[in-house]
Amino acid sequence: MVNKDFSRTLALLRQEKEISQRQAAKDLGISQALLSHYENGVREPGLAFVRRACDYYNVSADYLLGRTLDRDGAVISADELYDASNEKSSLKGSVAATLQKKLLVNTTSLLFELLGRSGSRDAVNAAGRYLGGALYQLYRMLHRAAGGKDKFFALGGTAFSMDAVDAEMRLARVGFAQALDALAENEDRPLPEMDGAALAADYPGLTQSLTQVLHSTEEETNKLLGR
Repeated sequence: MVNKDFSRTLALLRQEKEISQRQAAKDLGISQALLSHYENGVREPGLAFVRRACDYYNVSADYLLGRTLDRDGAVISADELYDASNEKSSLKGSVAATLQKKLLVNTTSLLFELLGRSGSRDAVNAAGRYLGGALYQLYRMLHRAAGGKDKFFALGGTAFSMDAVDAEMRLARVGFAQALDALAENEDRPLPEMDGAALAADYPGLTQSLTQVLHSTEEETNKLLGR
């Protein structure tokens, strides 16, 4: 079975190196078609290719296979990851950007805190896929507007323009809904308390940001609906 973490990491490493798939395939001693299959998870490579890829991108096999977030192969725990929510500095040149960042970072933090309390890995992963898809689209649009080339990304420009990422996000929403249904049916793993007063008491600062994000979204949506 093809390792999805491997194919995704392989593609990202090439993009990070800012080289074409054709050049990477040549350097790795395989055809471009075969590298494309590896990067898209169509085929699984042998050990010899994994070794060459590790040397080529200067990473460990564990990193390439998605077993660790450390390129040298060391295991990193969640509390060792950089947390932008703890930043005290503002983004240069934009008060609005700083405000929006804080609102969304705080709201996302609260969402994953509540999902974490539910104990559902499926719900957490589906939420991450959905939000990741939204960020991917915004970043790629900015990348294009700034003159960046589509070859930087593993997903082709046509597929992106035809809303392939939207399709993935819809599937993630389905997975999220199914995970929540499973939680609702499992008395041993109850959903967290969502009462506004309870949230405000447990997470005062985060709940304030959540309320603002909810209000702004509803306000814009109601404008769209003519209300």
